[in-house]
Amino acid sequence: MTTNLSTLDASRAALNRLPFLAGAARQFDLKDELEKLRNQGSWQRSTGRSSRTLAKYPDFHIVLVLIKPDSKMNEHHVDGRVSLQLLQGRARVRLPNQDVEIRAGDLLALEYGLLHYLEALKEIALLISISWPGGTKEQRHARYAVS
Repeated sequence: MTTNLSTLDASRAALNRLPFLAGAARQFDLKDELEKLRNQGSWQRSTGRSSRTLAKYPDFHIVLVLIKPDSKMNEHHVDGRVSLQLLQGRARVRLPNQDVEIRAGDLLALEYGLLHYLEALKEIALLISISWPGGTKEQRHARYAVS
């Protein structure tokens, strides 16, 4: 198997900040990454959550989030498709027409732009993957604009 180096180089060049977050292959020990999050100042200061971007490409991000019990991520949307993979704990995701409870081992996929709200019912570790369609942010907004 070969890698299209010109595409890979173009993808890396599009990342003007933190280019080390992109690469042909990235591997993580999630237990180790969660321990690092628990030792971060944001976790120690009782902010309710701590996170780290593990991979960042122009059209795809992976973020590891640790959230304390009873903490929330207020209602928001993402201009892309999202997956929420719960690694530990239990959470409630409020969607426009339903509430979904997710537990360790569950994966929830959300459509582009779907409003959602998340509440940690227990301490949770969450792996968030976000995939954007091609083009600039402005082009994506124009393509998916609600009339």
